[in-house]
Amino acid sequence: MSIKVKICGITSVQDALTAVQYGADLIGLMFYEQSPRAISLNRAAEISRSLPASILKVGVFVNPHPKAVYDAIGACQLSMLQFHGQESSDFCTQFGLMSMKAFRIQNGESLNELANYKTDAFLLDAFSSNALGGTGQSFNWDLVSDAKKLVGKRPIFLAGGLTPLNVANAIAQTMPFAVDVSSGVESALGRKDPAKMKDFISAAKAVCTES
Repeated sequence: MSIKVKICGITSVQDALTAVQYGADLIGLMFYEQSPRAISLNRAAEISRSLPASILKVGVFVNPHPKAVYDAIGACQLSMLQFHGQESSDFCTQFGLMSMKAFRIQNGESLNELANYKTDAFLLDAFSSNALGGTGQSFNWDLVSDAKKLVGKRPIFLAGGLTPLNVANAIAQTMPFAVDVSSGVESALGRKDPAKMKDFISAAKAVCTES
């Protein structure tokens, strides 16, 4: 089957529509105020309204107050919630939507907590001491096979350092459910590059994964 592609850190309607035009399946909207890709609730709602119904809208949060999550769900008609902080499993799954917990991978020990989470999906990203994501750094992809053993059949999203040049190899090596990219398709922080998005999505979709 064809790999799913999530373009994260979308900050404008034009970038969202361009990503969809080239075949993106999921659009990530950043609600973490300290991120350079953070957008207001009103801007996120505007972007969400512009998207076809078939596109999954993912709200990205870091240790949020529950009210902030509910406000974003209501304003943006979110399809999925992605948590990048120290949120517990119960916190992630309390909102009545599909949930995904992100883990920043340093080594095999970084995977230990996966089995304790009841979220619908998992995102594996590279560890950085300076940022919680979107750093352009990658991690040891050999660890993905170990992660799969811990989460069973639940989907794994591969992130961290992916670009149009390496995404096909990353997919072939790890066979994830989806790939997630932000900085790897940007011309500047928060501004997506149309050509890079097109090349990234084309390269990812060209790899056949196991059904």
